[in-house]
Amino acid sequence: MESTRYDTSRKNAALVVAMVSSFLTPFTGAALNIALPAIGAEFGIDATLLGWIGTSYLLAAAIFLVPFGKIADMVGRKRIFLLGISTFTLSCALIVLAPSTGFLLAARVIQGTGAAMIFGTSIAILTSYFPPHERGQALGMSVAATYAGLSVGPFLGGVLVQNLGWRSVMIATIPIGLLSIALFVWKLGGDWGGAPGDRLDLVGSLIYGVSLAGLMYGLRLLPETTGGWVVLAGIVGIGAFVWWETRAANPVVNVRLFVGNRAFTFSNLSALINYSATAAVSFFLSLYLQYIKGFDPQTAGIVLLAQPIVMAVVSPLAGRLSDRIESRVIASIGMALTGFSLALLAFLGSSTPIVFIVIAQLLLGLGYALFSSPNMNAIMGSVESAHYGIASAMVGTMRLIGQMLSMGIAALILAVVVGPMQITPERYADFVTATRVAFGVFAAFCVGGVLASLARGKIHGVEADEA
Repeated sequence: MESTRYDTSRKNAALVVAMVSSFLTPFTGAALNIALPAIGAEFGIDATLLGWIGTSYLLAAAIFLVPFGKIADMVGRKRIFLLGISTFTLSCALIVLAPSTGFLLAARVIQGTGAAMIFGTSIAILTSYFPPHERGQALGMSVAATYAGLSVGPFLGGVLVQNLGWRSVMIATIPIGLLSIALFVWKLGGDWGGAPGDRLDLVGSLIYGVSLAGLMYGLRLLPETTGGWVVLAGIVGIGAFVWWETRAANPVVNVRLFVGNRAFTFSNLSALINYSATAAVSFFLSLYLQYIKGFDPQTAGIVLLAQPIVMAVVSPLAGRLSDRIESRVIASIGMALTGFSLALLAFLGSSTPIVFIVIAQLLLGLGYALFSSPNMNAIMGSVESAHYGIASAMVGTMRLIGQMLSMGIAALILAVVVGPMQITPERYADFVTATRVAFGVFAAFCVGGVLASLARGKIHGVEADEA
């Protein structure tokens, strides 16, 4: 069984499929960030509602990722992956046809649901095909594909938006989805089995989804008093979810994985903090470059290439290093560098030179790459193979909740500083202030992230038994 699982041709096929799917989801998000001003102009969307174009996707993905991770263990990870990539591709076509803001947001929810199926299975599928001593490099290449999507997204998105309109972004995405489907069915179509005797914890899934939705919606209502109460209710709901899962016969999340597994717990916490600090960076910089600097979408996309290019180049190297050097050392250095670059961006002004922004992005990309692959390797290497599914789902969950919190904080800062109105020249100074405050807050997050990363303990020598 082991020789079959680690067969070279199947390993390569799994890596290619994982890299294609890893490219697809960030590409659409990065390209849509560049398209936000054009979308806002067409539908008359204010600054706060613009944020929901990204948040609706993240919220749906976060709500459904954990349940679909459990379902994947029941019916087979490959079935859920294929359904996810198909749903994601279909949603791209729906976005192309969007006649209104409501339709667009609904299509983004569908897209997030498809992404949840992908996130909850792709890492687990990839991990199962690579032995521990090769896993860091494979995960690093998958992460590199993610950053390649982030790299191409702003540039190609800018070219498409400027010359063919914002809907062309989704038209360009559809062939990538179809390619991923074809590769998967062709190379990895066999072995669809799962664990049909298991059952889905519907109550736990409902508590989890409602609590996350309440938390995110509450953040959007702040600084109103109602928003504070909704946020509090969401936090209480998350606590209730954890309590319920410790007592459920078939928990959707095995929270006991966190008990006594220091590496798993603090690696996930580090990931949550990292994504909370970095996810809204491209959102702010895209708007800053187009509104404050007056760049067209194509030029803004070129400027935003700096960060993800460094990520794509360094991530495989960082993943390979984490196969030999303690993950906490590499990841902690990466988190510290990320915080430093965010602190630099907190000094942005209307006359800040572009070279300053590019240098800050290069440092941010280097820090993010040094953190991400080693941290993911630490998470997957701290559990037994039987728990790869839930570990993969937790990686995706930390990413999505972190991204969601990052966008929620961004929306809160914009609501307080700019207000519920479109970003017009009269509000540019307020927008710059909001951008600086946000980057300062995100830099502070990274201090806690470094501490969490260092607290995880040693990984090498304690990898899970694969037998």
